[in-house]
Amino acid sequence: MAAGRQRAARLLRQLQRAACRCPSHCHTYSQVPERPTLGNTDYAFEMAISNIRYGEGVTKEVGMDLQNLGARRVCLMTDKNLSQLPPVNAVLNSLAKYSINFQMYDNVRVEPTDQSFMDAINFAKKGEFDAYVAVGGGSVIDTCKAANLYASSPTSDFLDYVNAPIGKGKPVTVPLKPLIAVPTTSGTGSETTGVAIFDFKELKVKTGIASRAIKPTLGIIDPLHTLSMPERIVANSGFDVLCHALESYTALPYNMRSPCPSNPINRPAYQGSNPISDVWALHALRIVAKYLKRAIRNPEDREARASMHLASAFAGIGFGNAGVHLCHGMSYPISGLVKTYKPKDYNVDHSLVPHGLSVVLTSPAVFAFTAQIHPERHLEAAEILGADIRTARIKDAGFILADTLRKFLFDLNVDDGLAAIGYSKADIPALVKGTLPQ
Repeated sequence: MAAGRQRAARLLRQLQRAACRCPSHCHTYSQVPERPTLGNTDYAFEMAISNIRYGEGVTKEVGMDLQNLGARRVCLMTDKNLSQLPPVNAVLNSLAKYSINFQMYDNVRVEPTDQSFMDAINFAKKGEFDAYVAVGGGSVIDTCKAANLYASSPTSDFLDYVNAPIGKGKPVTVPLKPLIAVPTTSGTGSETTGVAIFDFKELKVKTGIASRAIKPTLGIIDPLHTLSMPERIVANSGFDVLCHALESYTALPYNMRSPCPSNPINRPAYQGSNPISDVWALHALRIVAKYLKRAIRNPEDREARASMHLASAFAGIGFGNAGVHLCHGMSYPISGLVKTYKPKDYNVDHSLVPHGLSVVLTSPAVFAFTAQIHPERHLEAAEILGADIRTARIKDAGFILADTLRKFLFDLNVDDGLAAIGYSKADIPALVKGTLPQ
């Protein structure tokens, strides 16, 4: 047991020290590189989230918000599918009611790429907007964050703010315009975080931009928008919430992270598990356990869908300040190296593995391994998800959580492993190569 615990701890510390850190979730990522001081761990953590407003029908207030901000030229960003659906119509009605001048960009790509980011950035630069509204899932909100950043820093090269070593990882020092995020899925929590993720096509890797400066000014969480989500989108979004909660709760604690920053400006946003993130992660996990299956199976279950919409934000607060680990680290090559897989309920013209699916497929194996570090936390998570742990042995914590997850996913008809989405044993070296830098 002791040897296994040391092995797991060593791997998680290696992930901390990796040169290319997962910019959306890693609890060690910092925009400002500094020389490590061995044995010098941090002693503090801090919390940063967007302002959040929740309520059924609250989208109608977005026009008033823009009016209150004094916005005169607004960019409304969404995708082709959503542009015809009720969430965007609700925003358009509010903009019209309050006479807000706007232009709409509806070419956001589901699972954005560097090129799709650039297309949105060019639109934003030409528009000279003084405020932004993003209506959609994580793809839309992340694209809007990038457009706002580069339009506010028009002379910057695209790679200036992209995570090193792919980009330069420069700190964001320019003031950005207000951004109101209206999430329409219940998964990424992007309305609460300062990250924007994309596929860098040349290298076939996912990377991104991570800075507190790009987080939305306001997240409008309107549960009415979840009623139009198809079954598989509800499921895959919910799996992201599940893994955000589990991974942030089982991440290395903030006071085991090194190096300790010499200046608080260098303290990363993703700091490791901490008492405040723990509260949000556990609360989100309890909501997932109670409501996710209901939300998937019955689109008319307003209580379940509204609860999952909130759970997405709760988990976002948790992982947005703690980070996650192996499920997300391994998910990026799973998504980035996709061959021909096209998921049900996604109206797209390209192959893709939805982010939530790419994350959850490895979760049983991941938590069977990481339980050696925090077995008590893994048992607690298993119990929340329905396991009877009254006679459980602490050394079996990982297997109990893994089995609980397998049953949970089986009940929801999840694709059975990587083979089901087009991978074979021959792909393992490339998947490992894509995982190690995260």
